[in-house]
Amino acid sequence: MKRQRETGADRSDSLTKVAGKEQQTSEFDLESFFPYQVRVFYSDVTRALAAVYQRDYGMMPAEWRIMAILGSATTGLQATEIVTRSSMDKVVVSRAVKRMEERGFLTRETNEADGRSFLLELSASGREVFQDLAPKLKAVESQMLAGLTDQDITDFLRVIEQIRGNLSDLSESSVA
Repeated sequence: MKRQRETGADRSDSLTKVAGKEQQTSEFDLESFFPYQVRVFYSDVTRALAAVYQRDYGMMPAEWRIMAILGSATTGLQATEIVTRSSMDKVVVSRAVKRMEERGFLTRETNEADGRSFLLELSASGREVFQDLAPKLKAVESQMLAGLTDQDITDFLRVIEQIRGNLSDLSESSVA
């Protein structure tokens, strides 16, 4: 489903002048609400990728994310590191790790640096799955980015980083 893009001029139309200052109207349009648009975008991207790893290996999104993180790592990782890198909840990571272990996609070794924790790595079978899926998912990514210039992509990534910085500033100011 294609959505109509709201321009800066359109967005300013939703503002009204009150006592010489612009003020947001009381109307709320979900379709143009930025966080909603981000969620829809995320769902579309996830669905496009999931179509491949679910079809080929019956994996869930959390399992693929863990596989991608471990497949890109040079050493084993603690589950807490996976939580941080994936921005997934630790319960979601724990359940996905358990499913992946049951399917033989990863191994768990005692962390010699800290005997209380474990290091997770892709097993030989998990590495084969990763090596099969990675190029297929890169092809989906290429299709997603079709028609965009390198500059478009650079600008998009810059905007993402700016928004994340704004959110970080917002989080820090709400704590103070």
